[in-house]
Amino acid sequence: MAEQQAPVGYDDTPMLPGQPYRVHDSKRSAPRVVTPGAGYGDAPSDAVVLFDGSDLSNWQGRDGDAQWKVENGYMEVTPKTGDIQTKEGFGSIQLHLEFACPAEVKGNSQGRGNSGVFLLGGYEVQVLDGYDNPTYADGITGAIYGQFPPLVNATRPPGEWQSYDIIFEAPVYEGETLKSPAYLTVILNGILLHNRKEAMGPTGHKNLSSYDTVHGPTGPLKLQDHGDLVRYRNIWIRNLTDYDAS
Repeated sequence: MAEQQAPVGYDDTPMLPGQPYRVHDSKRSAPRVVTPGAGYGDAPSDAVVLFDGSDLSNWQGRDGDAQWKVENGYMEVTPKTGDIQTKEGFGSIQLHLEFACPAEVKGNSQGRGNSGVFLLGGYEVQVLDGYDNPTYADGITGAIYGQFPPLVNATRPPGEWQSYDIIFEAPVYEGETLKSPAYLTVILNGILLHNRKEAMGPTGHKNLSSYDTVHGPTGPLKLQDHGDLVRYRNIWIRNLTDYDAS
């Protein structure tokens, strides 16, 4: 007896509200195929690899070429050379990166293993050695800096590699009017810190953030030189676009 084949869709189901498709519509196009990385943190097939441990060819510094040190598969902040940022601009993205704060503990609070990840060049997720290191809540590791503390402190001890997985939804303006704010979902070491948190605007220090200054839909990914020898590796981005249902 031949095995009965399950249907691949239906053409007699109710129409979905606001959509040109039925429930389980057989004519709706399938999602595109993306091949996952072989292990956790490995870049999938559609990722833009920004740093693979070899060089800083995708990055630039304040005066031209990025001046941070590259060795043993990681980049390390070279203090006083300034922040570095990608040559390419991005909008809404999925970001993966790994960082390690110095194993030798120096300083305290914001003076210990400090750096930052800036989405769209201005929305900061804090990098800090937050392990047994009291500081202000909206400046601890994983904070949306100056706005929202993380749900938990999920930091590893100094010197250990840690991972960020961040979903950033870029804000949308119509002329000078904000149509939609930025949203961030932040996962540190596999633990959720922010679940689609609405940002107050680009990051500031000791001041309120706002969307008063209109900016474009794309911008660079920026890593901060705060004077500490923070290391980064395995940085990749996936550009996020709406599912093509045509």
